[in-house]
Amino acid sequence: MSATVDPAMVTGQIHFDSHVHTVTDQACRLVNALTPGHDGTRPVEPPPEGQRAQIVHDLLARPDYDPRVDESAADGMVTLAESLRVVFQAAASDDLDTAATTVNGLLREMGSVPQLDRARGGGWTLHFHGREPGLVVGWGAGIAAGLALAIGSDLAGRLGVCQAAPCDRVYVDTSKNAGRRFCSTRCQSRVKAAAHRARQR
Repeated sequence: MSATVDPAMVTGQIHFDSHVHTVTDQACRLVNALTPGHDGTRPVEPPPEGQRAQIVHDLLARPDYDPRVDESAADGMVTLAESLRVVFQAAASDDLDTAATTVNGLLREMGSVPQLDRARGGGWTLHFHGREPGLVVGWGAGIAAGLALAIGSDLAGRLGVCQAAPCDRVYVDTSKNAGRRFCSTRCQSRVKAAAHRARQR
């Protein structure tokens, strides 16, 4: 998998309506499914070794994409997800030094290389490929490039961690006013209900 640069990015008008959204959204899915913490109030543990391949396959699969995932690749995706969580947590707390340093490490590790590829429907599109074939390197290179484009712009504040304690699932804020605070409407409703009960008391 590779990240595509939206033509709007070269004008400085960067937005999450391109393939960058696809890879950052996939980063969220990996972090939320493969790293420990809380989803709402429910404790989350990473899938146990030996049972990860099917879970990772289901996270990545699309109607036009059916990845082959063995346990070694699945373990690599869990390790990748752990690094991605560091990026989201750092960006959400305005620690862009840590976010950028972590992303730079991923870019080097995955060997993210820009390349012009033929686009569907004609023309050329800038993608980022990994240093070698493989599931983890392919996805890691694209996701790292997508996060680098976000952190290197005014979109760094769009990478968030749910503020409905104890939930710590991550998200990309695509709202117009950059006002999102929760990973889901479920967590948003839980916080609103708790605030309402407090006012009633």
